[in-house]
Amino acid sequence: MFGRVTPALRPSLLSPIRSPCLRRGFAQETSFPKPLKLKGVLNSLKQFRVTPTVGTEFPEANLVQMMNAPNSDELLRDLAITVSRRGVVFFRNQNDMNNDLQKKMIQRMGELVGKPQESSLHIHPVLNPRQAMGGDDLEISTINSRQRKAVNGKATPRDLGNARQALEAWHSDIQSEQVPSDYTCLRLTELPTAGGDTLWASGYEVYDRLSEPMRKFLEQHTANYTAPFFERIIKNAKIKVYTDARGHPENTGTPLKAVHPVVRTNPVTGWKSVFAIGAYVRPGSINGLTPPESEMILDWLMNIVLRNHDLQCRFRWQGPNDMAIWDNRSMVHNATMDYDDFGERFGQRVCGIGEKPYFDPNSKSMREALAEEGEIAP
Repeated sequence: MFGRVTPALRPSLLSPIRSPCLRRGFAQETSFPKPLKLKGVLNSLKQFRVTPTVGTEFPEANLVQMMNAPNSDELLRDLAITVSRRGVVFFRNQNDMNNDLQKKMIQRMGELVGKPQESSLHIHPVLNPRQAMGGDDLEISTINSRQRKAVNGKATPRDLGNARQALEAWHSDIQSEQVPSDYTCLRLTELPTAGGDTLWASGYEVYDRLSEPMRKFLEQHTANYTAPFFERIIKNAKIKVYTDARGHPENTGTPLKAVHPVVRTNPVTGWKSVFAIGAYVRPGSINGLTPPESEMILDWLMNIVLRNHDLQCRFRWQGPNDMAIWDNRSMVHNATMDYDDFGERFGQRVCGIGEKPYFDPNSKSMREALAEEGEIAP
């Protein structure tokens, strides 16, 4: 399918790439990356849209074969662009994937679309191998139901104790870092017999559903992104924070807090996305507003996600080594905690580090850009 497959990764996949855009993602710079175009090298693969707005599944593709193909860089570059355009992509039965290959894939995808050369893979500040059941690789975060129950106790839909729990679970990975994530890849290796689906929602679509005056208003503001849920885990489980560099020289120490735009531009697509959605933005987070004003706006943005299921997609993990790859710059996601009576859920997560979030005033909305491309917007 992709040419001769070799047992080891091609050398080009392991060497760093240099891009003229490597430094342009930083918020203080005035020159922004130009949107990247697909070359079409994935067109021959069987694929379908999970929904018109969000998600593409490649039901028969093999990621390790793609990584070993003679044109692996072209394939992974188009894969990264596809993830950024569609928000999330899915693969089934990736049984020859392992942790090292998963890490190399996410790092290379980021490099091929211009991530800063200082950015590598994230090390979780709390749930990492220095903690019990954290695995043995600092750059692998385990999605671990046993660990969750040990830290938080068993949680069922009928006994959550907090009516907002499901709402607060929506998030984009590690927004509280100074330089947050570009791509995340999750591979589940142990599944419950029922439940545990993951949902994604599009920040592009949230932006597209705002009025023009509201867009302009939000584009002028930043927000404080914090991680109080990690602080609770640190306190309850007596865990120490990993304070060394977490995938970027600026991601060090504590507190776990950063200031980012409310609306950011995805450097790969050039599309605007509402970034201030989910668990990392608290009621008084938007700078320049009173706490009640900030809470009102953040609740309203969250409600756009909750009330518009057509900007979401839901993925059912069917078997071990099913995989999802998504772009944290433009998506929020939420795991469904409904499986405690149906078995354990375990997986390996790799979280790449991208660029500092920025807003380019000349960037476009997703629907505006798709219309200019001649593609039918959902």
